[in-house]
Amino acid sequence: MRISRFPRIRFAHLPTPLEPMKRLSEQLGGPRLWIKRDDCTGLSSGGNKTRKLEFLMADAVAQKADTVLTQGATQSNHARQTAAIAAKLGLVCHILLEDRTGFSDPAYMMNGNVLLDRLHGATVTRYPNDTDMAAAMEELATQLRDDGKRPYIIPGGGSNPIGALGYVNAAMELVAQADDRGLVIDHLVHATGSAGTQAGLVTGLVGLHSGIPVLGIGVRAPREKQESAVYNLARGTAEHLDLGDIVGREEVVANCEYVGTGYGLPTDSMVEAVGLLARTEGILLDPVYSGKAMAGLIDLVHKGRFKKDSDVVFLHTGGSAGLFGYPQKLGLSERNELSLRPRTGIERREVNAEHTV
Repeated sequence: MRISRFPRIRFAHLPTPLEPMKRLSEQLGGPRLWIKRDDCTGLSSGGNKTRKLEFLMADAVAQKADTVLTQGATQSNHARQTAAIAAKLGLVCHILLEDRTGFSDPAYMMNGNVLLDRLHGATVTRYPNDTDMAAAMEELATQLRDDGKRPYIIPGGGSNPIGALGYVNAAMELVAQADDRGLVIDHLVHATGSAGTQAGLVTGLVGLHSGIPVLGIGVRAPREKQESAVYNLARGTAEHLDLGDIVGREEVVANCEYVGTGYGLPTDSMVEAVGLLARTEGILLDPVYSGKAMAGLIDLVHKGRFKKDSDVVFLHTGGSAGLFGYPQKLGLSERNELSLRPRTGIERREVNAEHTV
């Protein structure tokens, strides 16, 4: 797989670390859990979309675009990373945000990723739920062309065969890291949503004949719909790489039992997973993707899905900025806070007296 044939602008911090999660593994009683830290890609607090954008933005520059536009949910990690790289490359950026949750509290609407979108200089436009976002982007692109601009449309999540190249490359990186340390990876688990990450991983790992099965934990669609989207994109990615029809339908597996009531809507298991990783490994997950994926992984461990002596890698897709859009919904309460009441003058004198010789 000659990834070097394709235009790429290298700005991600790669390779991202592959680390053991010893405390979490001990707490769960096995298997041996590892984490691939794609939250450390370096672009505006990191995340998986950075890998995709290396190829997408190279294509935009090759087409002499002066403007990029993309879409996502209100707290879109992809939108934030797109706005950041557009700023770095000096391109105008338009972000179209769809209301997929119905939340209206100020933290969700203006904090987290939304704050960073604006900080990077992007223009943000909001749309109601169930808007045809592809049509909305094309309408805006037409207006921009009429104004003499050269817009480049990036699909939601950066998920097309060009963007998926980022995770073909990640598959190659992961296999090299595992080989370097003599690690045999039995399973690779990650959050799957817009399909590009899983499609790229599956294509890359199959193309390398790695034998590593990929399990996507769905965060949005029902299983059949999610697997179909990933499979179709994986086949398109393999074709883009001139690899032929290498991806079998059986290679694409998604578990969509941990979505809860809908995309971006918190679940109790997500809240517990975010807290557990923060307390055991000092790692921040996000409420929409990696939090639900980790909740799924933990539950599957409890159910005996993985052998105790196996090595399971969790791909952290980033998104911790989104935590700041969900402060109330994460269930943090005063009992988790350390009370530091001000000392009175008497108390201060007593403390000083204890240290008087």
